Amino acid sequence: MRPTGAMHLGHFHGALKNWVRLQHEHECFFFVADWHALTTHYEERGVMERYVYDMVVDWIAAGLDPEKCTIFIQSHIPEHAELFTLLAMGTPLGWLERVPTYKDQIEKLKDRDLATYGFLGYPLLQAADILIYKANFVPVGEDQSSHVELTREVARRFNNLYGRHADAQARIGAALAKLPKDDARYFEKQRKAFGETGSEEALGRGEGLVRKAAAGIAGWTDDDTELLLGHLKGAGKTILTEPKALHTEVLRLPGTDGTKMSKSYGNAVLMRDEPAEVAKKIRGMATDPARGRRTDPGDPEKCPVWQFHKVYSDEATRDWVVEGCTSAGIGCLDCKQPVIDAIVAEQTPWRDRAEAYLANPKQVHWIVEMGTERARTVARQTMKDVRAAMGLNY
Repeated sequence: MRPTGAMHLGHFHGALKNWVRLQHEHECFFFVADWHALTTHYEERGVMERYVYDMVVDWIAAGLDPEKCTIFIQSHIPEHAELFTLLAMGTPLGWLERVPTYKDQIEKLKDRDLATYGFLGYPLLQAADILIYKANFVPVGEDQSSHVELTREVARRFNNLYGRHADAQARIGAALAKLPKDDARYFEKQRKAFGETGSEEALGRGEGLVRKAAAGIAGWTDDDTELLLGHLKGAGKTILTEPKALHTEVLRLPGTDGTKMSKSYGNAVLMRDEPAEVAKKIRGMATDPARGRRTDPGDPEKCPVWQFHKVYSDEATRDWVVEGCTSAGIGCLDCKQPVIDAIVAEQTPWRDRAEAYLANPKQVHWIVEMGTERARTVARQTMKDVRAAMGLNY
């Protein structure tokens, strides 16, 4: 996560809740992406340290256990930057320019100067963050799948460039020469399409052509098949692991004004807000515009508070809300009270756990330092493999 300071309920239900579960199922690495924060907030140096440690406290308060997962800070491991630099040498510029969030963020953040190499390259830095730990899975929502796919393409290209035998190109050329010229051109077209777009259709057509050749061309060998299938996928020896997107349930809570919850919008309920502050924020939430008066019936689906009920209320409470709202049998403040009670109950253990760390900041620093050392051990081994593959281990 990019360090934005204290976390809000949207962060918890959108990601942290899944992280807490995943730490019991996988070996997990969770890091503060402070370099990523600089891609859009490179002028804000004065608050970064506070934001970093406030966020880590909230992670631990939410249930991340430093004994079960690795928590660290991105900028404390310079190997991330080294891998980013080396990957940049062979990553086509067009791959970065077509990342969907690139143009989207430029459009949304018009108040910031994002005409920087760092912002263009941040998806590749993300790829380095993942690949340096040879991760098998990356927990993301559907909207982040394109970043994982780019990471897979980068790993595939790297393995293709640096994971081959010295005579691999000559052997591939010899196998292609056995194909009819039209088939060879068609194969190259499918290989290029798969390499640039990850098209499963292109991959399937290319594989089909190779299997057809294996069944019908005299003198064709199993080695020819393996070489061309590897060439089609851009695969050589696996130096960097191609990760898969681990799609997790993402619950999106609106802010108190009905728009996306964000501290910058002033509409967020923080994970460690005091009960009185929670009550004030929820009671002030926007509701169905049709309920201008207490006696006007409403529609829960048009009310932002209903999204909170979907997360925090049981079925009986939700039935009560639907009946009371549509018949004007309850008022909006009546509807909001169960949400307030549920949020306060959820927050109580968070505030209790956080209190010990807020009173002893050195303990948080120690947790991060220990996690950073564990992460660095893995990162250094990966970089030894990368340097050796690229001929940089002299």
